[in-house]
Amino acid sequence: MKSVLPMNDHMHAGPSPIPPVIHLLLSFCLAAGTVLAATGADRPNILIVLLDDLGYSDLGCYGGEIDTPNIDALAEGGVRFESFYNSARCCPSRASLMTGLYPPQTGVASFTTREPHPTRGPAYLGRLNERCVTLGEVLGRSGYSCYYVGKWHLHDRTGPTTRGFEEFYGYALDHSHDQWDAAYYERMPAGRTKEIDPPQGEYYATDVFSQYALEFIRQGQRRDRPWFVFLGHSSPHFPVQAPAESADKYFDTYMRGWDVLREERYARMKRIGLIAGDRWTYTRRSMVPVDRDDIANGFSGKPNPAWDSIERPRQMDLARRMALFAAMVEHVDRGIGRIVEHLKATDQFDSTLIMLLSDNGACYEWGPYGFDERSRQGVTILHEGEELSKMGGPGTYHSYGSGWANLGNTPFRLYKHFTHEGGSNTPFIAHWPQGIGRKGEWVRERGHIIDVMPTLRAAVGADYPAGFAGRSVQPEEGLSLLPVFNGESLPERTLYFEHQAARAVIRGDWKAVWGKRMPHEIRWELYNLRSDRSETTDLASRNPEIVRRLASAWEDYAQRTGIHIETR
Repeated sequence: MKSVLPMNDHMHAGPSPIPPVIHLLLSFCLAAGTVLAATGADRPNILIVLLDDLGYSDLGCYGGEIDTPNIDALAEGGVRFESFYNSARCCPSRASLMTGLYPPQTGVASFTTREPHPTRGPAYLGRLNERCVTLGEVLGRSGYSCYYVGKWHLHDRTGPTTRGFEEFYGYALDHSHDQWDAAYYERMPAGRTKEIDPPQGEYYATDVFSQYALEFIRQGQRRDRPWFVFLGHSSPHFPVQAPAESADKYFDTYMRGWDVLREERYARMKRIGLIAGDRWTYTRRSMVPVDRDDIANGFSGKPNPAWDSIERPRQMDLARRMALFAAMVEHVDRGIGRIVEHLKATDQFDSTLIMLLSDNGACYEWGPYGFDERSRQGVTILHEGEELSKMGGPGTYHSYGSGWANLGNTPFRLYKHFTHEGGSNTPFIAHWPQGIGRKGEWVRERGHIIDVMPTLRAAVGADYPAGFAGRSVQPEEGLSLLPVFNGESLPERTLYFEHQAARAVIRGDWKAVWGKRMPHEIRWELYNLRSDRSETTDLASRNPEIVRRLASAWEDYAQRTGIHIETR
């Protein structure tokens, strides 16, 4: 990336300055003839796998200790991004991913809600508005069979089967639910019989979601057109729940503690080539955000505690929480393995574009000891003895806390909710043997979740509509990543972020970021991401003009998208 700060931002206010067809042609050339034409029967099938609250370094192929051999194989056969950005929280990210727009443009500036905010305007509708189109709507009108599995979280009034997806299994409104509650999860449209319906006691949502993705792939294969399956996992979002035997294998690993494991992750990230050069820094334990002491476990505004300073009974409780988190990720990986096996057996693996990512950084809620459903207003419950083995079972409700989230985001600072790198970076893998010429390489260009829509459009040859179903549609904000998949660079652009008072803007090498829940004065910070990938040296006082221009660009963005600027 260039280090020069452009004087204006007009080229980034609307759709990609490079037409998608040019991106596509570039990709054809760069793939040395291996890319199929995005027309007719040769168009790729598409599978998107979205994980929930997965940290930057949790996957094995990003340096983590969790067993993810099937995801790792996709990374080795495709490309991995060093810098792929999200919208810092689950439903705003999902709104961007689904539409190619920034969250406020979709009506989900803050969070989904049953009632729109009475004074903040259309950006805070709390559900998808009528001025956006979804991946299901765009690909469906281009001839694709479109299916959705799992967590929707873009409001049940604008549910998947009303916004372009023909078949759905999962849940539409909530941010999470008990993984063992078979009766809760729905098959839509209304009246559909559940093809897969394990009884209570044998039901585990993560596994059933993967089974449904495979069921919908089979349904798509029986039709004479390409298929698109969106697998939106709720794992590993809290409540952390998994079969006990799956979590058992990780308990001893996590009893070693987050300090040792962070160091080991950082070393692995170097070995696998993710961390290269001297631009990265191994950061100190991250701060626990400012909050009530009962929520923050007495560490409000302080660094996460050293693992060795924690008494052994609490260590065992914490190790079990993280073991459950890891088991959830492993179950996602097992499901992907079964899907890949089926695609290979049906000769569609090479012709299927698979993307895998997370909706935000690892989740700190709310302090280093996590929380339980019964302890939201008090000290986190300490589980001991036989209670440890019951954690993660039916009816339980635990989070894993800020200490493990800090491990998940190694080496970045902060977490989900924040627009620092720990909150807004996600692993991103793209695999498509017939369309991606690079294998096992790290992509150093910046991608963003708004880029998924234009990338898929370019891959399939679909137009972005100016109107849909009698309503006008806003221009998409992202760029096609197909050229990047095959070694090209993107044009320089500006990226914007905001979530409930946290904000950021990236242009060239520079990132200006505004925090929240800090123990010190909140103001614009400035980092040079080329030389300081981990955001450790604030250069704002030395470069006031750059700060002013980036802040001004962000304020213009806020005005044009209808963001209510919070100051807390």
